[in-house]
Amino acid sequence: MRVKCSLCDKIDTIDSWSFEAKRLRNKPAKTYMCQTCQERITARTAERAATGQFHLYPSFRQKRRW
Repeated sequence: MRVKCSLCDKIDTIDSWSFEAKRLRNKPAKTYMCQTCQERITARTAERAATGQFHLYPSFRQKRRW
C-alpha cells in the first residue's frame, strides 16, 4: 500500500496487511506520518517536556467526575 506523509509529503510503501494499513483504510480521518517525521516530533516533544513548561491536559471528551 502506498501512503503519503501528512507533514513532508514523502511517499512510502507499507505492507497492505499491516495493522497500520488496516487502520488507514477503515478510518480515513487517520493520517500517516513517516518514521523521520515521527522521530523528529518525538525528539522535539521530549525537549519541550524537559523545560518544565510543557503540560499534557486531559482530553476534552473525558467524562468529568462531579
